[in-house]
Amino acid sequence: MSPAPRPRHMSLDSATLIRDALDGAITAIGAAGCETPRLDAEVLLAHVLGVERERLLVDRDLTVQGQAVRAFQDAVRRRAVEREPVAYITGRRGFRHLDLMVDPRVLIPRPETELLVEVGLELPRDACVLDVGAGSGAVALALKDERPDLDVTGSDVSESALQVARANGERLGLAVRWLRTDLLEGLADEFDAVLCNLPYVAEAERAALAPEILRHEPSQALFAGADGLAAIRALLAQLAERGRVRLAAIEVGAGQAGAVRELMRTADFPAVHAERDLAGIERVVVGERRG
Repeated sequence: MSPAPRPRHMSLDSATLIRDALDGAITAIGAAGCETPRLDAEVLLAHVLGVERERLLVDRDLTVQGQAVRAFQDAVRRRAVEREPVAYITGRRGFRHLDLMVDPRVLIPRPETELLVEVGLELPRDACVLDVGAGSGAVALALKDERPDLDVTGSDVSESALQVARANGERLGLAVRWLRTDLLEGLADEFDAVLCNLPYVAEAERAALAPEILRHEPSQALFAGADGLAAIRALLAQLAERGRVRLAAIEVGAGQAGAVRELMRTADFPAVHAERDLAGIERVVVGERRG
């Protein structure tokens, strides 16, 4: 491992202006190949100082000094040398209106996953909803936050992931039920809708993933067999036997929507469409049973 990069002109014995601290951090993070070095540096420094990021831009007299110097240097090292995601360094990730706690036990919630929430927001009043593969609890908690009338359950095969989800729910004061189970195994047919963000990365794509993902995020939440559809295929086979479920929404990878459409129809969801993310990718496949 190469020596830890440090923002220029920073020492524990002196105060360093924000702009100088940021300049050095941006250089180090950018040289490591990170895509958003300025944003990363600003988020890390704001976290270390315990201020909003906007304050770094308006308070020209703000300085970094004392133990904050060491903390910022360590954060920059973790980002630049270890390529650790910013969200894991800060322990926080924003998702819709929520501030979630995250760590390497769970995937970092992505903006495209908000599409699952948007599908859920259109459900009938008082619907019973299951978020399969809940991870940090992002989808389940966002739904409960924005639609308190919904009866929301989150499930995951990983107990360590559920520990994060439960902690987020308790901290946010949102009443979501959490269950440990492998997909729908052992669950009663009591849900009107199933939303899920299951593993969908094909094994052949492993080497193409960014270091932030491959080195730090939980592999069991990423990879799903040769074509990336093993978990989705298994879930839809189970859903075929769940007559109460009127709607299923599944996040998929680029290029997978066509195959998942066919799996949806085979599972007796005749009305199928896909929601596109901001990049134009068919990201969430939605199947409905009508009548």
